[in-house]
Amino acid sequence: MKFGINTYLFSSPFTNESVSFFPKFKEWGFDFVEIAVEDPANINPEFVRKALDDNKLECRSVCAATGPGRDLRGNRKEQITSLDYVRALIDIAPVLGARLVAGPIYSEVGRANLVPDEKKEKQWNMVVKHLRTLAAYGEERSVKLAIEPLNRYETDFINTCDQALHMIRDVGSNALLIHLDSFHMNLEEKDPALAIRKAGVKLGLLHASGSDRGTPGGDQIDWYRIFAALDNINYQGDIVIESFTPDVKVIAKAASIWRQIELSKESIAVDGLRFLRSLAF
Repeated sequence: MKFGINTYLFSSPFTNESVSFFPKFKEWGFDFVEIAVEDPANINPEFVRKALDDNKLECRSVCAATGPGRDLRGNRKEQITSLDYVRALIDIAPVLGARLVAGPIYSEVGRANLVPDEKKEKQWNMVVKHLRTLAAYGEERSVKLAIEPLNRYETDFINTCDQALHMIRDVGSNALLIHLDSFHMNLEEKDPALAIRKAGVKLGLLHASGSDRGTPGGDQIDWYRIFAALDNINYQGDIVIESFTPDVKVIAKAASIWRQIELSKESIAVDGLRFLRSLAF
């Protein structure tokens, strides 16, 4: 099991200049960096990979940012934009050293509406079709995709592990996995530990965030049961600290971070990593 830090905590959008944070990530004890690539044009992947290598860090996963205009169930232009964006992430991932593209790649974050069952079914089938295309594209390049259920305020489409597993079954590709997040599970799952056990071998990534999106371990989540469930499924994958502060204004607005939740970004990273490592099996 390896522990990483998502770049959203320190930088958004991620650019070539953002590699200046890498020495600190290494100093704090992280094994790898999960890079949130909001715009592929913002980075030179070879340059970023060299900075990772120079700091003896890996990039094991690329985090997708599906903001406005990127929506596999949107209008035709949004579908094409989203497909092109995810393909670009799949192309970039191996250059950075990653073999996983993760996040809510199925829909625009923030799209949450009550729609008739018939319309929902059409959206579902549309996403199934597009994820089959993307999974096949990833498989050809030895890159897997992991879809992330989000809470009800951020999407109306996939909120739970069961829904994500349903989508994975419908797509029918071994290149499609599930990406669970402790913050979203705390809101949507009856039992987050049970959700992890249900995911089983399909669990491709776990994001660790406090129940208030702060430091893992300084919140009300039952982390001991979370790690017992990971042990139960013999999880050998990665755990990434994903948190946000008002300092990174673009992502703070998107994630509804209106106040300083913790003392500092550093305290979230350092204290969170120390706590998670203390539970690792």
